[in-house]
Amino acid sequence: MNDLFRKIAPVADELGRLFAAKGHELALVGGPVRDLLLGRVGNDLDLTTDARPERVLELVRDWADSVWTIGIDFGTVGVRKGGSLLEITTYRSESYDPKSRKPDVMYGETLEADLERRDFAVNAMAVRLPAHGFVDPYGGLTDLAAKLLRTPGTPEQSFDDDPLRMLRAARFASQLGFTVDAKAIQAMTDMAERIEIVSAERIRDELDKLICGTYPREGLRLLVETGLAAHVLPELPKLRLEIDEHHRHKDVYEHTLTVLDQAIAQEDDGKPDRILRWAALLHDIGKPKTRRHEVGGRVSFHHHEVVGAQMTKKRMAELKFPKDVSADVSQLVELHLRFHGYGTGEWTDSAVRRYVRDAGHLLDRLHKLTRADCTTRNKRKATVLSRTYDQLEERIARLADEEELAKIRPELDGNEIQRILGVGPGPVVGQAYKFLLELRLDKGMVGKETAAEALLEWARETGAAPA
Repeated sequence: MNDLFRKIAPVADELGRLFAAKGHELALVGGPVRDLLLGRVGNDLDLTTDARPERVLELVRDWADSVWTIGIDFGTVGVRKGGSLLEITTYRSESYDPKSRKPDVMYGETLEADLERRDFAVNAMAVRLPAHGFVDPYGGLTDLAAKLLRTPGTPEQSFDDDPLRMLRAARFASQLGFTVDAKAIQAMTDMAERIEIVSAERIRDELDKLICGTYPREGLRLLVETGLAAHVLPELPKLRLEIDEHHRHKDVYEHTLTVLDQAIAQEDDGKPDRILRWAALLHDIGKPKTRRHEVGGRVSFHHHEVVGAQMTKKRMAELKFPKDVSADVSQLVELHLRFHGYGTGEWTDSAVRRYVRDAGHLLDRLHKLTRADCTTRNKRKATVLSRTYDQLEERIARLADEEELAKIRPELDGNEIQRILGVGPGPVVGQAYKFLLELRLDKGMVGKETAAEALLEWARETGAAPA
């Protein structure tokens, strides 16, 4: 422990000595202690103290490089010192009123009592400062070695105090690859409905961390199997009942988890791509609503990508995701089947241009999602699909080299349109611009003179401009 602690000791010990000199306790606590024991050292430190928030402000004001108080109502003062970010929280206990979305915070008196209200035993370990005394009253070190998530007290009491801890269990399963204690799983199952008291923003943050974890499949499975998903992401468990159109998977749910795995495998530099991961998770959620039984026992899901995109927007709006994230994820869901119209390469250059234009800045992610969506066990079929997509990407690259495809615009700008048509700013210019964009997509670069002739012909036929 001491060898590991030396990596973060200077700033932590300095602050510990400052608090001790003024008669207060201070301890490193929670995630940073857990990560320290796992050999992962970060610059974000969580500390706890017997000093009340106003007193903490007095103690750190002259020591810190900067201080923030956004969390002071919950007993937390934020501090930056050099390259370290520290959150100092007064010993506390917190619980939810059955009808409130906000936790009630009560200050505590001892470190041990503060640790007892923590979510899991692996997060209920502490290191006293500056003496480096290790405090582990609930067996967190043993659980850490066993890769087990277990609550310090009874799981029923823990989850009743803060229902979000049930989602945190799934999130830690995803981030750390730990197994959740059987008693905790049973409590999560029995108390799943209690999660509805938690705000959408807090649920969103946990789901987002889960989906960006190292083992998201494990976290998602836990949500579905305990029934929590039915309350926070109901589209996911509904996929278990739907056989997918390839008839190669147990159900669309298993297919979806495989697509997520295969999308993650394509991420650049191993960094989580939240847009790609959410799109992979939600790409088939339109299937239950569009399922039809066809002649001969075949099952179809016509237009499930369009329905799924609408459902994605709705779900992400309810979870309070930023509008740009929602727009990107739903766009990928809507486009994820477009490639299958490519056949064996029959698309014209115009169709390829439209594919690129519609994908826009999401083109690279669309490539990855489309490849990930191939989960057939038929090796020959998988090889054919992969080669066909290779060919499409090669055509896109060739056209991009020829035309700077990513910057597709009409060859005449707004000023030139106004001059040629003899009109001022207004809706006609927008209509003309749209016509010229379609011309560019259909014909490629035709030159300004030909574009101008086509524009005048369009204006005569539509009466869009003065004769």
